[in-house]
Amino acid sequence: MAPRTCSIANALEVIGERWSLLALREVFFGNHRFDQIAANTGASRDVLAARLKKLVAAGVLERCQYSEHPPRHEYVLTDSGRSLHNVMLMLKEWGDAYVTEGPLPLVWEHSCGNVLEPRVVCAHCGEEATPESLTRSAATPGDPISVAS
Repeated sequence: MAPRTCSIANALEVIGERWSLLALREVFFGNHRFDQIAANTGASRDVLAARLKKLVAAGVLERCQYSEHPPRHEYVLTDSGRSLHNVMLMLKEWGDAYVTEGPLPLVWEHSCGNVLEPRVVCAHCGEEATPESLTRSAATPGDPISVAS
């Protein structure tokens, strides 16, 4: 039996590695230069260079020259990269709740003045999307869907 065709698996091929996600975290935080990203992630230079190259090739980041002499580049988010913002917020939220012990290393405050508690909601009705409120269906009629019992 062939594995399930899955957008999650496809996404993980691009961003599903520790150093890729931490590099993206740094770019979201405003650190765009290689040395800044390396220092704040702890990734070795060769591993980080490979991950950044993959993120650029996938269209998540863009490599832009900011100095001619000597030639220097920085990494900026593309539309594809910016659309990962909510994914990063939710991953942080999960880490805060289930992995991080002690005081939280970072808290986001929303423009309303309260600590952000990100949630996924339906764009049509505004209700929170929970496992119980969702029903899977095939994107293409006839696609097999196995439902866990």
